[in-house]
Amino acid sequence: MIESSIFLQHSLVYLLAAVIAVPLSSRLGLGSVLGYLVAGAVIGPYVLDGVGDPTDVMHAAEFGVVLMLFIIGLELQPHLLIELRRPILLCGSLQVAVTAGVIAVILWLLSFTWQQAVAIGLIFSLSSTAIVLQSLAEKGLLKTEGGTHIFGVLLFQDIAIIPMLSILPLLGVGNLVKVASHPTFNAWQQAGLVMIVAVVIVLAGRVVVRPVFRFITQSRLRELSIAAALLIVLGSAYAMQCIGLSPALGTFLAGLVLADSEYRHELESSIEPFKGLLLGLFFITVGASIDFALLWAKPILIISGLFGLIAIKLAVLWAIARQQKLSAGENSLFAFSLAQGGEFAFVLLAVSQQYAIIDDELRNCLILIVALSMALTPILMLINEYWIQPRLQVREPAPPSPMTSFTDKAPVLILGFGRFGQMVGRVLSANGFAATVIDHDAAQIDFVGKFGFKVYYGDAARLDLLRAAGIEQAQIVVIAIEEVEQNLLIVDLINKNFPQIQVLARARNRTHAYELMSRGVTQIFRDTFGSAMDMSTELLVKLGFRRYQAMRAGYIFRRHDELALRDMYPLWQDEKSYISRSKQIRQQLEYALTQDRERNADHHAHAWHSSKVEVDQKVVDAS
Repeated sequence: MIESSIFLQHSLVYLLAAVIAVPLSSRLGLGSVLGYLVAGAVIGPYVLDGVGDPTDVMHAAEFGVVLMLFIIGLELQPHLLIELRRPILLCGSLQVAVTAGVIAVILWLLSFTWQQAVAIGLIFSLSSTAIVLQSLAEKGLLKTEGGTHIFGVLLFQDIAIIPMLSILPLLGVGNLVKVASHPTFNAWQQAGLVMIVAVVIVLAGRVVVRPVFRFITQSRLRELSIAAALLIVLGSAYAMQCIGLSPALGTFLAGLVLADSEYRHELESSIEPFKGLLLGLFFITVGASIDFALLWAKPILIISGLFGLIAIKLAVLWAIARQQKLSAGENSLFAFSLAQGGEFAFVLLAVSQQYAIIDDELRNCLILIVALSMALTPILMLINEYWIQPRLQVREPAPPSPMTSFTDKAPVLILGFGRFGQMVGRVLSANGFAATVIDHDAAQIDFVGKFGFKVYYGDAARLDLLRAAGIEQAQIVVIAIEEVEQNLLIVDLINKNFPQIQVLARARNRTHAYELMSRGVTQIFRDTFGSAMDMSTELLVKLGFRRYQAMRAGYIFRRHDELALRDMYPLWQDEKSYISRSKQIRQQLEYALTQDRERNADHHAHAWHSSKVEVDQKVVDAS
């Protein structure tokens, strides 16, 4: 009963601290991560001592990192991972090797033993996956060029933990003890086990998970879907941990395997609430682990080590970004985002102590340096955003918290309210039709709000958000989002969950239009096509055509191109056949226009208005 009371008390303190600190931090523009860290520092054992020793809670909270890697794997389809091979292998290996080498040399010159210097260099080369990815996601920077390279480096670091765990025993001077990896397995055996477990996860994801989820979803019990999603995550994490790998890597692999599954969004929506809660708890425990007593006792040592670590990593990361030819803005984002220690440093420091590479006093100092560097990460990112970036490029403001409920559910749902979506919304409004509008750009929402438009903030790729927006009551969904990947993601989501809804979709270009057609979308409207046709018609008038002739030629071209788009769809992935067919269609179009000019040279303007059906038939015949 006493333990239950203490548990409730500590839970109350954690929740109260988060509820107070995080909204305040977000309100001040500092981000939620810094709010969690400050809340943890305040309630931790070294300030108010409201939760006791946070170590046990941290072990549970680290599962939030595992869930985050699973969701990232779900969102990162295998072909995209192949495209990331350069930032993962080249940037990641350079960052770990150069950072570890520079730190090791400096520490050796400062009279550390070479074993200590190498071990600390390896440990300090890691960065915080949880803090960095969460901060980038909040600012909408994960899919930028810099964000892609940052993710590649973090993924390589998670992989690099495996050889680090193998190297540390070789540096040890004490008796071998059982640590994270299996001491009974040699390097070749462990590599074989890694391959076996990876193959099992891949086969299970391809063969087992889909029929099981199909069976579960037929029951229409939400809690079973959640339980199944957690089972997948826990199973893959445990399997990897049993053979000495990072649990986060196991769940990332599982998510990657399921990225092409039709149940990807169901898995993501089931896991997301747990990920957010546990990640927040993890950040609080990191803040609570900051030993202020040690900081007061050895301020010069800790502060010099902290800023030395950040300075070295900034310099190395900046040089790597320059070598990768990133733009100036992405360069600074890359450097300032990764210039801290990582959560896995706590594990490696414990292993180093067990192998007598470092003593208790040095370990405590290094833990404090890592924790403080993690706590400073949001501040470093703010410095980059508000001081460095304005001198390099214009950055958009961070978006507000997304809306989760809507008061006006209309028959039309417009997703994306940029230039394209605004025109659709204005036409509907002018003709007396209501529409619910969602956009993820905070600056754009503020701007159009000045003109009287009501736009809700949110990620239109979220199933719960679409339901809250009233998609189940809507008749038509207009997808006006410019980003191709996001556009297609929403189409897949609607096809799976709301197949009865009519979809009108914007297409960036012809290839995007083919992607939409492959998903069954028939009402496709290509960017700039209409305005380019209007300009072309006016251009023909300037060149001597009568207006009715120019309008007729423009109409023939438009209808011919729309038919050609569908005619060439089966060939769009076969470049040679596609080009050959394109040349044929262009010749047919030129012939159709020539014939029409010759037959209608003497017609008056009314001929254009009375012969659209005739023109349509000619276009079909010519095609």
